[in-house]
Amino acid sequence: MGMTAEQERDFVKLNLGPTLHSRGHGNLKLMIVDGQRFLLPEWATTVLSDHDAAKFVSGIAVHWYTDFVTPADKLSKTHHIHPDYFILGTEACVGQLSLAGEKVKLGSWLRGQRYSNDIFKDLNNWVTGWVDWNLALDQGGGPNWAKNFVDSPIIVNATKDEFYKQPMFYHIGHFR
Repeated sequence: MGMTAEQERDFVKLNLGPTLHSRGHGNLKLMIVDGQRFLLPEWATTVLSDHDAAKFVSGIAVHWYTDFVTPADKLSKTHHIHPDYFILGTEACVGQLSLAGEKVKLGSWLRGQRYSNDIFKDLNNWVTGWVDWNLALDQGGGPNWAKNFVDSPIIVNATKDEFYKQPMFYHIGHFR
């Protein structure tokens, strides 16, 4: 959405939080950040240091796309600063940075291993869950309105009425 931490804080405090509360949705689990872990803990601290914003927030959402250059201990640091808020991995997928141009790579155990490695690091640093961006996509890695085609745990071949469970599917299954 292109917000800064200060803009998100003010939006939660002045608009979203009060609106959800006044319309009877105060029990929703509102998460902030929903971006890369390199934004932590500073972004979360900007929002959660404001009592009027923090009262509407339940958790902190993070994506995995820059995890390979950002240490997982940023998650633990964030937890220790804000222990009353859960951290949830809300978006992950492979294929978006594929140098070989392989958005979908059927049978790639390496891609499944990347999922497991990331999930382990997250769980060992206070993340309470991990969500794939797309459970099922077509053979080209879509559909996607932004043309950001990627791989997924299940690939659908609509012309043959078949689907393929990828190694990523089985890796995720170990963490139920």
